[in-house]
Amino acid sequence: MAAVSDQRFNRPAPPRKMEALDGILLVDKPAGPTSHDIVAAVRRNFGIKKVGHGGTLDPQATGLLILLLGKGTKLSSRFLGSDKIYEGRIRLGIATNSQDADGEIVSESDWSGVTKEDLLEQMKALTGDIYQKPPMVSAVKVDGVPLYKRARKGEVVERKPRLVHIYSFKLIDFEPPQARFTVKCTKGTYVRTLCADIGEALGCGAHLDQLRRTASGTLKIADASLLDDILNWDKKTLEEHVIHMRKFA
Repeated sequence: MAAVSDQRFNRPAPPRKMEALDGILLVDKPAGPTSHDIVAAVRRNFGIKKVGHGGTLDPQATGLLILLLGKGTKLSSRFLGSDKIYEGRIRLGIATNSQDADGEIVSESDWSGVTKEDLLEQMKALTGDIYQKPPMVSAVKVDGVPLYKRARKGEVVERKPRLVHIYSFKLIDFEPPQARFTVKCTKGTYVRTLCADIGEALGCGAHLDQLRRTASGTLKIADASLLDDILNWDKKTLEEHVIHMRKFA
């Protein structure tokens, strides 16, 4: 039988129509819920089948969380790979097993000898290209098992250091034993590990006490909406706040 030559049978399928909710939604994440909790809440509240995020935040972290709605989930790699800006607070004198305030205290040391100049010196040393070893309390998988699950069992496994870049690491104020800072960094940077490394270098231990993401790529926290407000919107209001994916073409 001869091959069909009629062009009607060889045309590509027409593109699927883009809907108003195909895009991204900027959320000002509160402390407490996980990024997955927020994804699930928005999916359930508005009946959207596909919802994801463009880079997780730890439960106690706040700030910019990018939700990907509908076909917007195809943009995942773009936002996961973007540079980030954070504001944070380091607490000197206490080291924890998770390197942040949620973890168990593993040591307490005298911090009183640490000066502002000492802190600035260590922040400068961590600027530029550095290698970071993922913390045991993290979602990084080793042999297919997330590290945090191994940590719960008291296990400590070898982790391969990763190259990250710290564009800037600036001190906002120094009120020992706490200090506030801003950091701009590449994807995959653990800010809590920066704090833990500073504490180790200063000989007093330290952990990340607070963290807030203020930017991801060109997207800013000033354009985000509070989660409680979002969950009280109707679908039309949601549509008005969605940045349609065609803007990222």
